Amino acid sequence: MIRTGLGALALRTGRMVERGLERIGDRPDDAPVLDPYIGYATPEGLVLRARVLSHLRRAEPNPRQSKWTNLRQMASLFVTDEVSGVPVSARGMTATSDAEGYVTLTVPRADGESGWIDVEATVGGPTGGASALCPVRVPPASAEHIVISDVDDTMIRTGAHSLAKNLWTTFTGSALTREWHEDAPALMDALAEGGRNPVFYVSSSPWNLHQFLETLLFERAGLPRGPMFLRDLGVTEDGVGQSHLGHKATAIDTILAANPDLPCYLLGDTGQKDSAVYLAAARRHPGRIRGVALREPAEGVSGDDADEIAALEGLDVPVWHGPSLAGAASLWGMHEPLRRPGDAVA
Repeated sequence: MIRTGLGALALRTGRMVERGLERIGDRPDDAPVLDPYIGYATPEGLVLRARVLSHLRRAEPNPRQSKWTNLRQMASLFVTDEVSGVPVSARGMTATSDAEGYVTLTVPRADGESGWIDVEATVGGPTGGASALCPVRVPPASAEHIVISDVDDTMIRTGAHSLAKNLWTTFTGSALTREWHEDAPALMDALAEGGRNPVFYVSSSPWNLHQFLETLLFERAGLPRGPMFLRDLGVTEDGVGQSHLGHKATAIDTILAANPDLPCYLLGDTGQKDSAVYLAAARRHPGRIRGVALREPAEGVSGDDADEIAALEGLDVPVWHGPSLAGAASLWGMHEPLRRPGDAVA
């Protein structure tokens, strides 16, 4: 009922905004620009991800501004003039933006490329218009595993298990006021081992929040930087977005396929059925999941969570669960560095 009402409201709001933009001359046929997202490497090449827009909207938050100002700034991130059918080129390869402006382009990987790589991509073809640097994370040969982490209620405080609380927290906060869980950076440091092991983030948040999450997760919280797998929050008469569980399952499969020789640690919470998603992933990828950690945003676990945790452990996947993730690294035989409360702030 709430979800249906929110979908209808979002649909009406989106249409009103689009009509307003048309009146002020903000048209999708303006010279397009590229909004780059963090890409990743596969055995076949480097995967660049971006969105073609008529222009970029950027709002600088102030920690002292009101929740109403935060709300207006956050809402503005969802007002995008995406441009479809535009070619984007890099390293001799070209792909075309889809109906929502998204473009994914796999380019050749040069010998010896490792760590963070910036690949220049150009809108409109090799000799076209605007260009942008697309960052790509390439695991080093020394990597021993990968990490796939949920974001809401696992890394940052959101209340994602409650739709109303989730929306209120998301839209009335800013990248300067949102809070993260104090134990998260230390655990991620232990797993990333100074950047040797690549980290990936999977969230049901829309791609519109990519830059917001980059600022919050990497600049402020000090979490290891890594590619994010977000959702296309398409609005239809039937509601908002695609399947939450399906999105996470697809993202996990994609990341594991991109890193076929590396085992994986999965981090999540019990508020959004992550235990079920991770159990299914462990069954689809036998032997690949080395450990699971689940934060409990509410006290205790449900019967379903308990059954799924037991099933994971039956597959020889050690599971840490509790209100804090501190201790998960020790369960997996790693040293978890200590952080003082202020260490994570950029």
